[in-house]
Amino acid sequence: MRHLSFSWQGVVALLLCLAALTALPLLADGAPRPFTDGTASLTFTIVIAAALLSFAPQPPAYRATVLFIGAHGAAWMLLSALSGNDGAATRAFFLLLFACWLLAWRCVTELSKLQPVTTFGRSTLQLLIPAIFGAWILILWEAVTRGAGVPFILLPPPSAIGARIMASLPILGDDVRQTIFKAVLIGYIVGCLSGFAVAVLADRIVFLRRGLLPIGNMVSALPIIGVAPVMVMWFGFDWPSKAAVVIIMTFFPMLVNTVAGLAASGSMERDLMRTYASSDWQTLLKLKLPAAMPFIFNALKINSTLALIGAIVAEFFGTPIVGMGFRISTEIGRMNVDMVWAEIAVAALAGSIFYGVIALTERAVTFWHPSIRGG
Repeated sequence: MRHLSFSWQGVVALLLCLAALTALPLLADGAPRPFTDGTASLTFTIVIAAALLSFAPQPPAYRATVLFIGAHGAAWMLLSALSGNDGAATRAFFLLLFACWLLAWRCVTELSKLQPVTTFGRSTLQLLIPAIFGAWILILWEAVTRGAGVPFILLPPPSAIGARIMASLPILGDDVRQTIFKAVLIGYIVGCLSGFAVAVLADRIVFLRRGLLPIGNMVSALPIIGVAPVMVMWFGFDWPSKAAVVIIMTFFPMLVNTVAGLAASGSMERDLMRTYASSDWQTLLKLKLPAAMPFIFNALKINSTLALIGAIVAEFFGTPIVGMGFRISTEIGRMNVDMVWAEIAVAALAGSIFYGVIALTERAVTFWHPSIRGG
């Protein structure tokens, strides 16, 4: 008979359930829609059963499945009880929710032990673990803001932000088109390409390399809130001034990283290219650029976030009546904080997708690099 697989998360979750039982009810007396005894009993049963079953001497996949169903099923029931009962959650409610969170933590630990043999399985697992982590950030956010009655103007719950996103899709679409598809993408492409081109020249010309890199470090330290108004004065209120800010922010990270990458090839490899009578362009294309690819993709990933931040901040200093930065600055003045958070959520999603596309491209291009083969 195999031994039970105890975990401190499961044990503490059981203790929290006992503490919640002694602190009942889950919702304060006088709640408009109180928790029924049957629903409360079922929620406790799910949490306790999931914790006990996770101790069974079974494979990690079994325990992870049980914990996933138990933690998220109970959390869903708890959050559903908050509908119409804002600010009515009691200490027992939060103790039970914390027990669910510990079971989700244990679920992620069990998932981390899995070693899928297929590429699809590995990819699914790599997405599932951060998805659970992100879901619990939203669950706890929703529970605290609604259960504790946090004022809407201070921090709206994720459900309100999601509802605002669905109700404002045309406005958000126009803002994304103005900020991301015009200012960010154009500025990003121009800034990265120009930084790369100058880096190739600097690799060949010592004067440029010694002169530009210190200037690059200085320009990188320029405050964006000082540069943005100047660009608006030079290029007007429309997207070109925001693209100019993005170009400034992305040019020097690409320059510095590419110069470092072009110098990363070893002396033995360069000597070998010389013995083959390779021209400078052949050495660049067949030796230096492949060696510089990890550095170049580092710059591309850094610039993907800098570009979005730069464009949004630049829109605070003058823009047409559209754009993510414009919307944030105007809606916060109207106290429409749910719309502000909707813009923040869309910007975060767009930035994550942008970064993810570059990361996937990096894995395909630099498949030979030890960091990729080891990952």
